[in-house]
Amino acid sequence: MSLLLAEQSWPDLEGRRPLVIVPFGSCEQHGPHLPLDTDSSIATAVAWKGVRELADGTDVLLAPTQHYTASGEHEGFPGTVSIGCDALHLLAVELGRSLSGWCGRVLIVNGHGGNNAVLAKAVAQLRDERREVAWWPCAVQGGDAHAGRTETSMMMALRPLSVREDRARAGRTEPVRKLMGELERNSVRAVSPNGVLGDPSGASAAAGERLLNRMAAELCTAVHSWNVRAGRLLRTRTEVRS
Repeated sequence: MSLLLAEQSWPDLEGRRPLVIVPFGSCEQHGPHLPLDTDSSIATAVAWKGVRELADGTDVLLAPTQHYTASGEHEGFPGTVSIGCDALHLLAVELGRSLSGWCGRVLIVNGHGGNNAVLAKAVAQLRDERREVAWWPCAVQGGDAHAGRTETSMMMALRPLSVREDRARAGRTEPVRKLMGELERNSVRAVSPNGVLGDPSGASAAAGERLLNRMAAELCTAVHSWNVRAGRLLRTRTEVRS
């Protein structure tokens, strides 16, 4: 039986209360060398790897990916499509409400950091409504912020032909926390003219595959534990204890 929600018919779902995992990404610039759907591709890959692993013992389905989210900070670059924070909040709430009408649990796997704050508020609202919804961020400890080595490696593993290695150049390489004030006052383009926050040099498909597998394993561990704090599904035992 297919693990994809889009391939089910309604009788396939009658009498079931599956966990439905919904990847959220973005359609936004990722430097001159990565495709606009980088965040969506990574979130979808991690969610799909997780679904296939979880299916051995869990009724789980992968929902279609949501590509259009909140990417206003990248709107200085052509190709970026953003629906804004208010629309994203409404979208997440209504998706959660609709899915909760027939499934058991909903998990949003988010690949775009710019969505985090909005999803946290939307999921908190859904949980206040007694709906079993949570969100989980795709995150690499120690990874760079945007279109650097981390994301370049993962896209080399997922879709190598979409990576324009001859265009790959470093952007601003300071930790993103040090750039946050400047980013909030201006925009990504004002801070980094090529749109990169990091350095893609040294990226490799092998490293990308390891990162994707690690995140998928963390996702599965989190789902099995299902510890939700303030709407977010906690990812590690250390985080659960803290």
